[in-house]
Amino acid sequence: MIEFMKLDFEFDDDRGALKQLCHNGWKQVNVSKTIAGVERGGHFHKNSNEAFYIITGEIDITLKDKEKTQNIIVKDNDFFVIKPNVKHYFKFLKDTLMVIMYDIPIEKDDGTKDIFPANDEVQNA
Repeated sequence: MIEFMKLDFEFDDDRGALKQLCHNGWKQVNVSKTIAGVERGGHFHKNSNEAFYIITGEIDITLKDKEKTQNIIVKDNDFFVIKPNVKHYFKFLKDTLMVIMYDIPIEKDDGTKDIFPANDEVQNA
């Protein structure tokens, strides 16, 4: 349901640091800032792989597919992808800044979106 990924490239010296998440394969890239205590998600994507890079923060994630439920806590510098048809619910334990990437944009040319409510007992906005 979740796959941790490696950075394409990382460089660090006395001037600062550079972390290259990817150099191809992703079509939509967002930056999201969320405050501690907020819940987000409660949805899934039918076609899009959704990757996250946690710049700083901590999130308790619940993942559900047809067969199982998994809980995982992610934090600073974690880089992972959630596959299509996996319901995901995020509870932000700390203020969080993250990059979100999609291999197929969720906004389609016809105005519809590849985002669907989970419609089950876990409630997130």
